[in-house]
Amino acid sequence: MRRAAARAAATHSFTSNQFSAPLSHPPLPHSANVISHPPAPLPASPPNDSGCFDEYLILLRSFVSRREVESGKQLHARLILSGLGHHTVLATKLVNLYSICDHLHYAHRLFDRIPKSNIFLWNILIRAYAWNGPHEVALSLYYQMLDFGLAPDNFTFPFVLKACSALSNLGAGRDIHDLVVRTRWESDVFVAAALIDMYAKCSCVDDARGVFDRVLDRDVVLWNSMIAAYAQNGHPSEALQLCHDMVARDFKPTLATVVTVISAAANAAALPRGREIHGFGWRRGFDDEDKVKTALVDMYAKSGWVKVARVLFEQLAEKTIVSWNSMICGYAMHGHADYALSLFDKMCKQNQVPPDYITFVGALSACNHGGLVDEGRALFDLMVRDYCIPAKVQHYTCMIDLLGHAGRLHEAHNLIQQMETEPDSGVWGALLNACKIHRNVKLGELALQKLIELEPDDAGNYVLLSNIYAQSGKWQEAAEIRTQMANRGLKKSIGCSWIEVKNQVHAFLVGDVSHPSSEEIYAELVRLEGLMAQAGYVPDTMPVFHDVSDDEKRDIVRSHSERLAIAFGLINTPAKTRLMVTKNLRVCEDCHTVIKFISKIADREIVIRDVNRYHHFKDGECSCRDYW
Repeated sequence: MRRAAARAAATHSFTSNQFSAPLSHPPLPHSANVISHPPAPLPASPPNDSGCFDEYLILLRSFVSRREVESGKQLHARLILSGLGHHTVLATKLVNLYSICDHLHYAHRLFDRIPKSNIFLWNILIRAYAWNGPHEVALSLYYQMLDFGLAPDNFTFPFVLKACSALSNLGAGRDIHDLVVRTRWESDVFVAAALIDMYAKCSCVDDARGVFDRVLDRDVVLWNSMIAAYAQNGHPSEALQLCHDMVARDFKPTLATVVTVISAAANAAALPRGREIHGFGWRRGFDDEDKVKTALVDMYAKSGWVKVARVLFEQLAEKTIVSWNSMICGYAMHGHADYALSLFDKMCKQNQVPPDYITFVGALSACNHGGLVDEGRALFDLMVRDYCIPAKVQHYTCMIDLLGHAGRLHEAHNLIQQMETEPDSGVWGALLNACKIHRNVKLGELALQKLIELEPDDAGNYVLLSNIYAQSGKWQEAAEIRTQMANRGLKKSIGCSWIEVKNQVHAFLVGDVSHPSSEEIYAELVRLEGLMAQAGYVPDTMPVFHDVSDDEKRDIVRSHSERLAIAFGLINTPAKTRLMVTKNLRVCEDCHTVIKFISKIADREIVIRDVNRYHHFKDGECSCRDYW
């Protein structure tokens, strides 16, 4: 039954008959196609004479190795005249030549006209469609091959699984996996690597790990596949640990290994581990590889070491679009709008690598974080008008957020109504957040209604509107929103913050007392509060949207998770050490003020990566300039 479902999902419209229709593709080569001066000499052979078979075969092998498709077409015409046009061996070579030269229309038409008892012939065409698309045709051919009575081999499976990966077709992938197990090919490292990649592309990391664990005789490719599966699915810690296990078992990491684990460290903002990998790559001789440097640019930029990232960026022998985007987006996310826009101008003026839609996302994000409304509008127009890049949802989200933060809520709403693409939850969420900042209840209600339609089970949307009501003193309306949440079974996300100290990650929830060092942490917070009070700090209880006393509100905000993480970092790291904290929610206004005080009192640089952006606190100031 599963095979039938998977077969149906392989897009029934792509069938062999479609490729033999006379109007679908150009005709196969014939004698009239032969040009007057062929690139390679053909044997003089009269029609219906097969005496030159060996010469034809040698020529075809030569054409395949040199990818000489035009010469192949001439020889194909000669074979037709000689009566050898459908000879299985020669035709298979021609199908291979047409496939690797991306002439799939010729390959498939010839395939339809010759005997198909050769598994190598099927693999050639399945591989071609798996690499070049349409990927559905690769799946369709695979099922046709099964119907033909041929058993797939260890070449067939990686090719067709690659097509499943490209389509994220989990049903077909599981069906193929079943046959892999029954034919005992699961222990083959190439088949296993293809299975891991397929499950990774379908976000089934546990299934991928199951395949990996069942292969006892592994190679570097298999290790790399599993490391990449973790890195691509938001499990950076597991990717880094697996790399450590790989080295411990005496496998030599490749360039792909190093690039993947650096990217994993970047996504985890795990700078200490990233620096270890940097040193490891340097010791292994990968320091001159541009791919490694580009990954390091991204890692250091995301981790807040933008100066180091820029040095590595300037050392690149060839600056690709990926490296430009990493650097521009890195500046943007850390609030360095001027540097981001300056680098964007430099990129455009050099005119070596044209900006793409990601480049403009980074540039618009820089304008957003810097409050540069006019510059953002100009960039948006430049992207659409001069570079002919259609505006995507990410670009609109940046513009809505930029206009909304600046208080231009109606302009932001008008832009949403003018969007050429359907606004998603990110767009309406940006408007709702702007309504919270500027206490616009009416527009906030509209934004929430749209968000409920898109994400009916996201509690955060209800919380935002409840907070807007609370800010305006509408406690009854705020309570009604929370009642709606309760009726729907929705719960507010709990604030959680992480800090890595001595290669160990410590997590804290709001009001957390479960950590072994809780007594020391709260004692440190009390000490800091006393010093902050002397410096002029007055608690801001506005972020607590509950109708409770001010004392209760102060107790709530002083135990926010990011404060607990910072206090733990202060008492467990040497003086002057830079602290890096990640939070799953937006930093509240009072915590933002408190961390500025702490950075000055403790003489520390403190970096907070919240759900919106990075905040760099130093000497009592924040890189966002209180604009977030």
